[in-house]
Amino acid sequence: MSGYLDRIGAGKVLVDREPFSFDWTPDKLVGRDDELTELASLFTHIENQNSSCRAVITGPVGSGKTVLTRRFGHDLLNHLEGRRKITLAHVNCRNHPSTSQVLQQIAVTLDSRHPERGLSSGEIIQSIRRNLISHNSHLLLILDEVDLLIRRDNSDLIYKLLRIDEGQDKQGSLSMILVSQDSMLLKLFEPAIISRLGASNILIMKPYDKNGLIQIARQRAEIACRNGSISEEVLEKIGIMAAESGDARLAIELLDSSIRRAESAGRGEVLIEDIEQSSARVAAVEPSQVDKLSKDQKLIMLGLCRRLKKEAEINTGDAEKLYRIVCEEYETKPKSYTTFWKHLKFLENQGLIETRSDKSNVGRGRTQYISMNNIAPANLANRIEKELQR
Repeated sequence: MSGYLDRIGAGKVLVDREPFSFDWTPDKLVGRDDELTELASLFTHIENQNSSCRAVITGPVGSGKTVLTRRFGHDLLNHLEGRRKITLAHVNCRNHPSTSQVLQQIAVTLDSRHPERGLSSGEIIQSIRRNLISHNSHLLLILDEVDLLIRRDNSDLIYKLLRIDEGQDKQGSLSMILVSQDSMLLKLFEPAIISRLGASNILIMKPYDKNGLIQIARQRAEIACRNGSISEEVLEKIGIMAAESGDARLAIELLDSSIRRAESAGRGEVLIEDIEQSSARVAAVEPSQVDKLSKDQKLIMLGLCRRLKKEAEINTGDAEKLYRIVCEEYETKPKSYTTFWKHLKFLENQGLIETRSDKSNVGRGRTQYISMNNIAPANLANRIEKELQR
């Protein structure tokens, strides 16, 4: 009776789920060497005992802000070992959106026995400072999604933390990194706070491109999956599908959900179809849209679907060859290349296909590549074949 449980722990594809955890930090970040170098340049003086550093990091969802700060924090601890003791506190203000909650998270990081209630904000801040001094430690505080804290409780806490050493003999208790999706974050602060943060201490994260997203998916697959279970075609498809948003989380989610789909089917290999049918975040196209296409448009789509069941994308030259093969199969005279091209543009406008331009492998020109990210090619091919047989 419990046969349906046999697949639990079978691990036909996945051998380690940790790399798909939101909190997992890879040893090496993909495509973010320049950003790490720039962040390090803002912390040039962190080695000096009385110095504090500041940075503001902004960028869209999935651009790697959180993982960048985590990697930087851990690397900094190791780099300064024996020269300056660093304590790392990473607080997500979405989970802890009030001043008291943020301070409590910092205090508990320094001392797990810190009382939860009974102290004012000022008392907790001074308690944090005393703890740092008594342990001869410097706090690197990362406030993630900090705009949520500011919009709820204004920027008073930021100002107080920036002034934690004011009027004291010992300086350099705390360095701070503020992280936000809001590119206009500094506009939420008063001039006095901007002055202390440093108006030029800003690192802007850009969305990942297709190649970066492919590398991220490959990195997870190599660590988390069995050898040979994830093909380059699958990784390429994931990169293409996530490239529109540039969101690394989407690429990771696509890989994770496609693995689960493959394992649910009892397979030890992820197929292209597993990706296309697994993501709830990819816009859907109604299969019935193809019913209204002309015969030539259906033939073009059929040729594309047959190839894109197995590959992530196809260039227009190969697409035309497949169209001619399908025309021969259905005893139809193929249209000219100009007409074929017009049909491709129509299909793109309908959202049935997507195109991108890239450097040609031959000569100096550019090549158009076609992909199908909004619907499963296998399902669409079956529908078109039935339509053409009527």
